[in-house]
Amino acid sequence: MKTARFRLPALLLGATLVLLSCGEPAPVGPELQLPAPQADLIGSLLGGTGLLSCRPLAYASATQTVGPSGGVIYVGPHVLSIPAGALSAPVTITAISPSERVNRINFQPAGLVFQKAATLAMSYSNCSLLGKLLPKHIAYTDDSLNILSYLLSLDNLFAKRVTGQLNHFSNYAVAW
Repeated sequence: MKTARFRLPALLLGATLVLLSCGEPAPVGPELQLPAPQADLIGSLLGGTGLLSCRPLAYASATQTVGPSGGVIYVGPHVLSIPAGALSAPVTITAISPSERVNRINFQPAGLVFQKAATLAMSYSNCSLLGKLLPKHIAYTDDSLNILSYLLSLDNLFAKRVTGQLNHFSNYAVAW
């Protein structure tokens, strides 16, 4: 008796499903479009470049001679560490971090190649909230800030610092 009571609703449900599956697909409502994030909440990003937008830091520069034993160069909140054996002779290195809406560094002499990779640690503590949430990389850029490639990078969210290894001198910037 109990099976007869459940059999009729089950048959009706099955017939309804068959009829629905044979007909035209059910109309779908308009796609839900979320509003764009507000710049005042998360900070703005530079349009399409992938470079992180930041409050400008004070201009910083450093010039130091580094030889075969290696060395460390501080440029504002950024640090370049050159390991022993990376250079075969002393080289005078200049690092410039301009005061811009992008945390970037230009190294001279341009094109200097290391025999062992140097480590560049760049701060992004002055950057937007979105920059603090998304994984960051160090980007190799041209003079116009077009990204040419990304360095293998490690993002430390707690220190608000991204670290990457570089093999040559050029322009580098914090990217997301």
